[in-house]
Amino acid sequence: MSEERQDKNSVFTSQHSQAPQVKNTNQIEIDVPVEIVPLPSEGKVYGVDHPLYMSSTVEITSMTAREEDILTSAAIIKKGTVVSELIKSCVTDKRIDPGTLLSGDRNALMVAIRATGYGVEYDGEITCGECGVTTNRSFNLGALPIRRLTIQPVVANENLFEFFLPRTKKVVHFKFLTGKIEEEIAIVSEKQKKLLNHAKDNHVTTSLLYTIVSVDGVTDRSKIARFVATIPASDSQVLRKYIRDNEPGVIMKQESTCPACGHEDEVVIPLTSTFLWPNTAG
Repeated sequence: MSEERQDKNSVFTSQHSQAPQVKNTNQIEIDVPVEIVPLPSEGKVYGVDHPLYMSSTVEITSMTAREEDILTSAAIIKKGTVVSELIKSCVTDKRIDPGTLLSGDRNALMVAIRATGYGVEYDGEITCGECGVTTNRSFNLGALPIRRLTIQPVVANENLFEFFLPRTKKVVHFKFLTGKIEEEIAIVSEKQKKLLNHAKDNHVTTSLLYTIVSVDGVTDRSKIARFVATIPASDSQVLRKYIRDNEPGVIMKQESTCPACGHEDEVVIPLTSTFLWPNTAG
């Protein structure tokens, strides 16, 4: 891959600038760098009234002590809105509502913001699939590739896509999850776990229920819920794979060589608490 292509497809572009500063001789002046982050969706799912309509990039300011306050706020952590508050604080365009962004766009911003604050290096433990030995590995967050949106929406500039289920022969319209929906799913899942006393995890059906907009034109939520509960496993699997393979976002994988046995493999970068809280490990 050429250097130019890598710049266009990694978390950071080669462009950067300094945020404008108001001169005041009575204050300590610090230039806060502004980074240009590629937007995986390229703004193709946002309506004309959205600030990121047809935008291929978004500007963020580097993480400062103000953002560390967000990361350590017990109230924000308990509420489960750390990522939203972090993005809201760092995007230069304050019209942007993080809850309206596709999860893939949010993840790209989260990775970029984390890298501005603590650097592009991130350490995580990897277990070798060949020999089973667990070792520590350093990942380069700045070089993570971006998966762009390549499938076309059913309606231009709308988060709505179509898929034909091979077994039931039904046409499904679905949407990619947004930050607001993901936060809602997390709350619902937690309530379900408590209600069921951790007896089972309804992640698959819950995710499908929030993802599917219509089935053969039927939009009634109660009917869609019944469909989700009885959809053949083969159709469920192929639909979820199609969504996963086409969802725009950051590809959280990198090549890794096991120091114990030399086995080479592409591994998923483990996201632990140290990703956003690297100084609180241990």
